[in-house]
Amino acid sequence: MADNVTSLFRSTAAHSPSMAALTREGGDGGGPVDFCIPCNPYFPTPQMFDDMSARLRDIITYYPSSADTITAELCSLLQLPPQAVAMGNGSTELITWIDHLLVRESLAVPVPTFGRWTDQPMETGKRVDMFPLQESSGFALDLAQYAEFIRARGTRVAVICNPNNPDGGFLHKHAIVQFMDAMADLDLIVIDESFLEFADAESEPSVVQEAMLRTNVIVLRSLGKNFGLHGIRFGYLVANPALAGRVRSMLPKWNLNSFAEHVVFMLKEHGHEYAQSLMQVRSDRLDMAGQLSALPGLTVYPSQGNFLFVRLPVGAEGTVVRDRLLTEHRILVRECGNKIGSSSRFLRLVVRPQVDVRRLVSGLEQVLYGTRRGTAVPEPGNGSGYSSGTAAVDRLVGATNGAGVQGLAAQAQALGSGAPMPMPAAAPAAQMPVPAAAQVFPQSVPAPAPMPAPMPAPVPVPAAAAAASMAPVPPPTQAPAPMAAPLPTAPAAGPMGGPGGPTPPGVPARGGLTAAQVRGTNGLSPAATTGWPNAQSWPSPAGMGQAG
Repeated sequence: MADNVTSLFRSTAAHSPSMAALTREGGDGGGPVDFCIPCNPYFPTPQMFDDMSARLRDIITYYPSSADTITAELCSLLQLPPQAVAMGNGSTELITWIDHLLVRESLAVPVPTFGRWTDQPMETGKRVDMFPLQESSGFALDLAQYAEFIRARGTRVAVICNPNNPDGGFLHKHAIVQFMDAMADLDLIVIDESFLEFADAESEPSVVQEAMLRTNVIVLRSLGKNFGLHGIRFGYLVANPALAGRVRSMLPKWNLNSFAEHVVFMLKEHGHEYAQSLMQVRSDRLDMAGQLSALPGLTVYPSQGNFLFVRLPVGAEGTVVRDRLLTEHRILVRECGNKIGSSSRFLRLVVRPQVDVRRLVSGLEQVLYGTRRGTAVPEPGNGSGYSSGTAAVDRLVGATNGAGVQGLAAQAQALGSGAPMPMPAAAPAAQMPVPAAAQVFPQSVPAPAPMPAPMPAPVPVPAAAAAASMAPVPPPTQAPAPMAAPLPTAPAAGPMGGPGGPTPPGVPARGGLTAAQVRGTNGLSPAATTGWPNAQSWPSPAGMGQAG
């Protein structure tokens, strides 16, 4: 594998080679320890696997039941009306149909995020307005600023991933509901809750009930991630019955396979084990964050997903770390250099049991510091930009090789009043979106060396805070005066959704950002929160407390 590892990553259309490909390459019949694919490691139970093994012949021999039958069984477990649900062959199938049926002109999405939300609309010629999450703010999404960005661009569809992938950022339910109400005139709002069942920041964080009452909201949910069965492609969406029915009517008759049917029908007997598995993942997330935070120079961001977003020490190149972990330690990690809005200094590490985490930490120590902890071993950046698997995205990001564009701050005028935005100074610790627990426990991790300008280095999160389930503390900003004017409406849209006429593919409209400009460049100063109705009552980016 050592000689072929780089070619394995270059030859795949996905961000990483499949486990089957890695197992074949390994030659010993076993794959690496998987810290790449975000999957529940505690479910299904051994008993469930034994049951599926015993029934394997019948499962793969016969046709499954219709999707309506499988959906009805799932809805009986979830206590949802079947007419408000559409099941798909994985969330990617549902995203594809959402794009084809419901995204007419343009789509807005914060980046970095799940790649299909940027790549899929580009493949069908839509304009994708990417709202850059700031590294200096711990990649927290400010919904008020996001709403202003959408208004300024005239975007017709908005996407929010909660928790977000890859950083695990979390938004509280009431903040998302308020956003949905304020954006009620959009063609569509998608709330992607694929990782929400791993969150524990509040008891009932999902907005599925609110989505069914609105005519322009879809909530996307995953099953493969939660149930630890990515190989069984199944997921579902929840929406107003008319909206859900429109998607459901386009799905193939047998888009769900017999394995999916078998798992759905056995779930009612294993609800307790499933709940226990989620609790164990949350506990492991806290332990794993603590162990990683103890590595010098490694920054761990707070997460509510079943993964942790980490920034490597200064001088460490993500592709080199990834390849060495795989070849020398048989550990697979997700290097995020080809994720729009990220760079090769970031890894997404899936939460796994403690025995696997100890192996990961040991491997990172040897790769980053030699055989002991100390100053990170410098690794020259090799400029490798692996294919995203989408030609349109590759054309956009290829021009700059992920390095960003000089003078980007002067171009980014769509977020605020139209005046050029200065590059920010390094944010003080008080502005970092660390959980409240960080105010109680002292810093136990030495701060990493500052990143070269113009990207300010975020404050590393201590072990207790990195995986805490509480909301970030908002930066101290002056609350704008409440506005008595009604909610601002979107400007008149042209044929492609942009004000004043169509926008050629890959070209930013009215100071917007293309993928090449956003990728690897998170140094933009956030726009002031203005123009939002009742701004003083708007919650902080994580939905806790009041802004101002």
